[in-house]
Amino acid sequence: MVAVRIGPVLAMALLVAMFSGPCRSELERLEHPIAADGSLSFLVVGDWGRRGSYNQSAVALKMGVMGEKLNVDFIISTGDNFYDDGLTSLEDPAFNESFSRIYTADSLQKQWYSVLGNHDYRGDVLAQLSPVLWKIDRRWLCLRSFVLNAEMVDFFFVDTTPFVDKYFTDPEDHAYDWRGVLPRKAYISNLLKDVDMALKESRAKWKIVVGHHTMQSAGHHGNTNEIVAQLLPILEENGVDLYINGHEHCLQHISTSHSPIQFLTSGGGSKAWRGDISWTKPDLKFYYDGQGFMSMEMTEARVDIAFYDIFGNVLHTWGASKPSFSVTGENSRTVY
Repeated sequence: MVAVRIGPVLAMALLVAMFSGPCRSELERLEHPIAADGSLSFLVVGDWGRRGSYNQSAVALKMGVMGEKLNVDFIISTGDNFYDDGLTSLEDPAFNESFSRIYTADSLQKQWYSVLGNHDYRGDVLAQLSPVLWKIDRRWLCLRSFVLNAEMVDFFFVDTTPFVDKYFTDPEDHAYDWRGVLPRKAYISNLLKDVDMALKESRAKWKIVVGHHTMQSAGHHGNTNEIVAQLLPILEENGVDLYINGHEHCLQHISTSHSPIQFLTSGGGSKAWRGDISWTKPDLKFYYDGQGFMSMEMTEARVDIAFYDIFGNVLHTWGASKPSFSVTGENSRTVY
């Protein structure tokens, strides 16, 4: 994989390279520096782009407050970046009205790493992926699938929308932009191989996968069976610690005895679905059917997450430690 440290010239060169051909054999690899004390902190928000409505502006305001408090290094978007139907073109005012003019706090003037959601695929996908948007707002970086290294942690951003059968077999009245995806079978096959290879090559202590769609969810959409069947086994085989997604318009944390992975949903960036919860089991550690976002603080030895509502109240926390490596090379983990 090609290693690229994020900077104005190199990031632009990377994005231009992304459009030099329709297919790539490997996931692009980016690098983001960590703090001088060896720590990393970031915010996660998803399902947000509504021109400030449905409390998007309120969420953005508290993100700015927490971003300053934690001195975040970057922000992750879990997709559905622009409602209802993605961007119509490079000139679509929604980019400014839903992104640049909403997330205005000084603490949010950091790199944003984004994946596409199903609503984004209903618009001009190539516009949202275009390096032209990077020229308009240099925080913006959206790729289909890529790897982000921050020393002790590797993030694997995965394009999950093409996995979902109903978008192809029963799209209802929606038109999806499948340029760069068709033929679908080959796209998914290559992506799975690339993710598997990237995970196997990773030497990071922590492995985090980011996708739009849910693997485990108590919300409206429930589990996404296609990625549970095809992607989850690869993640489990390769020692992934966390799977972070959007899609459900809520905040939730699921920890199941069937998988070592923690499943975290941060999809409360704007419109939420009040009261839409399908089950309550011991696996469901936290569920909030309102707007909000998530933070994560990391070191070589520990990760801590927190979920917040639009008032900045902490709704749920969780942490885990990896204090050392055993002689066999397996991680020793303590969960709180």
